[in-house]
Amino acid sequence: MPRKIINRLIPNMTSAVKRPSMGWLKKLISDPNLLHINRHSVSLAVYIGIVSAFVPLPGQTIIALLMCFWFGANLPIAAVVIWVSNPITIPPMFYLTYRLGSLLLGTQPIDFTLSLTWQWFLDVGTQIILPLMVGSLLCGILFATIGYFFVLQLWRWKVVQNWERRNAERIDLARKAAAQND
Repeated sequence: MPRKIINRLIPNMTSAVKRPSMGWLKKLISDPNLLHINRHSVSLAVYIGIVSAFVPLPGQTIIALLMCFWFGANLPIAAVVIWVSNPITIPPMFYLTYRLGSLLLGTQPIDFTLSLTWQWFLDVGTQIILPLMVGSLLCGILFATIGYFFVLQLWRWKVVQNWERRNAERIDLARKAAAQND
């Protein structure tokens, strides 16, 4: 079952919350879906993680965790999925979302060099932020929806595969029992 595989990959959050230093989280984690692994909470966590990964703002993890509390998605899985946007993938992701946003808004993409100063943000940032947000929102929702339905189908496929395997084992046992009785 997918639950068994995922349980092996992520840390046991229930035991982590029992530590004295993490006691403040006990009240926050009243929804069982936040730590339990089921089809709904995992697929929703993937959706939230991907949407948050495309948010062109710092604090993507905090945004995802707040959304997990709000919608009842699995916290650890959402936190891991956010790392789709990491220091290596962020530049091409946001460049392509900026270009897509410019195309959708009908604006001409500007050529710019990145300079992390307040003056650069004031001068160029205002021209970039709207196309970047539009492209990021569209890509985030599109890829998150694909990820959500992919996890649902993958989960269903694995459950059906397990059912078929157990059914085949039962048939084999019945045949062996019938052969021994003859």
